[in-house]
Amino acid sequence: MKLLVTGGAGFIGSNLVHFLLRERPEWKIINLDALTYAGNLENLIAAEGNPNYTFVHEDITDQKAVQNTVEEHAPDAVMHLAAESHVDRSILDAGAFIKTNVLGTQILLDTVRNCKRDVRFLHVSTDEVYGTLGKTGYFTESTPLAPNSPYSASKAASDMLVRAAKETHGMDVVTTRCSNNYGPYQFPEKLIPLMIANSLEDKKLPVYGDGMQVRDWLYVEDHCRALLTVLEKGVSGEVYNIGGHNEWPNIEIVKLILKNLDKPESLIEYVADRLGHDRRYAIDASKIERELGWTPSHTFEQALPLTIQWYLENREWTDRIRSGAYQEYYETQYGNR
Repeated sequence: MKLLVTGGAGFIGSNLVHFLLRERPEWKIINLDALTYAGNLENLIAAEGNPNYTFVHEDITDQKAVQNTVEEHAPDAVMHLAAESHVDRSILDAGAFIKTNVLGTQILLDTVRNCKRDVRFLHVSTDEVYGTLGKTGYFTESTPLAPNSPYSASKAASDMLVRAAKETHGMDVVTTRCSNNYGPYQFPEKLIPLMIANSLEDKKLPVYGDGMQVRDWLYVEDHCRALLTVLEKGVSGEVYNIGGHNEWPNIEIVKLILKNLDKPESLIEYVADRLGHDRRYAIDASKIERELGWTPSHTFEQALPLTIQWYLENREWTDRIRSGAYQEYYETQYGNR
């Protein structure tokens, strides 16, 4: 198997690359990443030197570059993770989200279709495309899409392009929609790594609104295993929700982190709520569990302490991101951009 992973230097992507090299050591993994601010090659130091791993520094919105990569490496499958994904940034400026998440996805689909070979295309999306829930109920694969942020709207658009590729051109596509991930290598603008980093420095922990926004949390390794399961067993044209059966209000997550680090709750600082902030996400993952046999292997009680410990042991990693020094790694390893 030759597998093209887009966005493999990001949080989920780098965890996926490590997971695949371990679980499918005979596969060849080609990682295509533009190395935007959230792409970090230091996440993949352990993969360097592996003869089955190749890094390609290109942007999915560059049609010629994508075509050259597909022609050179002739992948049997694509796992498409490359995306702009931070809601706050999309509220400030949606342009990059439309370019990468919508145009980039269409360029990938067109390139794969035009290579005239049978290539499976796994599109990694998010539960945010469904919008928001009340106090009860769950997102299923048939829940209507109702995105509420520019980020989720751009992902919903990409989902529809993938669906159209199947319906119009008969492409072998499959889509996954996951709940909130946590674990190693997550960029420290996201909730859990941000709260860990601020706690360690005794800085204020900003909490939106009343902090009672509920999310379904999934350990990133469980997500990686689900993606591999869908790639190998998923039915063409289908959508699979991936969730952790693990709903927590944001404020309770923050308090758990403070408790684990023996820090006072006085560090919490409530700030003005995010514009259009979805109140609750909750995934019904029974389809992937029933049809493909995947279930999460980690409980939150197991994996949150593992995550906190990873950030404790890798404080230099966080420090290098916060200072911007991590962006120098590509230049030292691969030459000027």
